[in-house]
Amino acid sequence: MATSPRLMLLSFILIIYVVVAPTPAKAVITCDTVYDGVKPCLNYVLFGESVPIYCCNGLESLIASATTTADRQSACSCVKSLASHATDEELSRAASIPGQCGARVPFEISPNVDCSKVKRRKRKDRK
Repeated sequence: MATSPRLMLLSFILIIYVVVAPTPAKAVITCDTVYDGVKPCLNYVLFGESVPIYCCNGLESLIASATTTADRQSACSCVKSLASHATDEELSRAASIPGQCGARVPFEISPNVDCSKVKRRKRKDRK
């Protein structure tokens, strides 16, 4: 039984589509990654005083690592979980860290943030 050229072409296009089609992005940022990144900030969040430079370095590293929407939403969920256990004073200090570090966090540091609205950084926002 002969196969028509049109059927062969359609099959070829379908195979190409399946091979080349983008798969949904999966987060590579885990809560362990987030916790390790913000651990140097813990003394400041709990007790105040000044934000240590290694806290800013950890924050900047996390921001640079979170390149996809899935990464940013995952990081947001982890921070949201931490924020839900913080006192108002601790939350206020935690929320002040990005400003003190000159960093731009793509979501509000809050137990009420909607992480599903966090998106991938736009090209003009990249360094």
